[in-house]
Amino acid sequence: MSRHDRDTEPGRARMPADVDAPDKVLYGLTFRQLAILAIAALAFYGAWRALHDLLPAPVLLGAAVVMGGLVFGIAVGRRDGLSLDVWLLAAVRHSRAPRALSTTDTTSTTPDWVQAPKSKVMLPAPLKLPADAIDDSGEIRLGGTRAAMVAATNVNLALRTPDEQAALVDTFGRWLNSLSTPTQIVVSAQPVDLHSHARTLAQTADGLPHPALADAAADHARFLDQLAKRRDPLRRQVLIVTQTGTGERGENAARRRADDTVRALSGLGVTTRALDGAAVTAAIAAAADPYRQPRPGGLAGPDTVISGPVDGSRNTSLRRDRS
Repeated sequence: MSRHDRDTEPGRARMPADVDAPDKVLYGLTFRQLAILAIAALAFYGAWRALHDLLPAPVLLGAAVVMGGLVFGIAVGRRDGLSLDVWLLAAVRHSRAPRALSTTDTTSTTPDWVQAPKSKVMLPAPLKLPADAIDDSGEIRLGGTRAAMVAATNVNLALRTPDEQAALVDTFGRWLNSLSTPTQIVVSAQPVDLHSHARTLAQTADGLPHPALADAAADHARFLDQLAKRRDPLRRQVLIVTQTGTGERGENAARRRADDTVRALSGLGVTTRALDGAAVTAAIAAAADPYRQPRPGGLAGPDTVISGPVDGSRNTSLRRDRS
């Protein structure tokens, strides 16, 4: 098959590797880069008009060459996947941002019996999160909008035939074209605790009905334990966050969008499910601290009443603090 035939084969299209790359306007430079260079050129011209009668020309030319090189480096340079001007602006914002954040109110005055410190103490700034509540159905309240999460498995396109690949891409493209609100696809790798699986398997091996099954279970438990010591096993997690529109009303609008996503992606041959409140809470907690071991029994959702027996006769209820 010739190159022309491959390029014109139906069902295939060439796409750039970075679809978010800005367009080149002139001389391989983007509009942002040209704007930075144009502003710098105007500043240099104004400085020349103001200082050419006061300073020698070689001094002005030397300063212009040095400053021009710095501006050109800032305009075309990149670091950590960002242009240098954006990177420097983020560095300035980070240096001026508070180092400590708190969910409690730090603006209230201290009582009279508290001795005021002699030196100035930096108080933590209020922590403002985009989400303020998660209900039992899994909807996340984001101010005026709501969001929901869908967990999905992945599919290996390399093992499919060209016709199957084209069908899968077409199904995925139809779902993308149906989106009318911001949607986020998060693919992450999280550690797997094989030690707990090995312990559970070793404990249940003695209760198996046949000695051969018990030996196989014990051998597999030892294998899992050794694998956890030699390697850092990871699992891949795919989360799809659907969000409602600004004017979209309804108590379960985000949940309906999540259910529509589950139905639309079922044609890809992947396993999808809309997450409830506990699963959404666990997913957000894992995203904030991916290397923390999962707690036995999972995490309770916000505003969940946690009850436990006290003295065998009474129950005490503790309302979980949102912080």
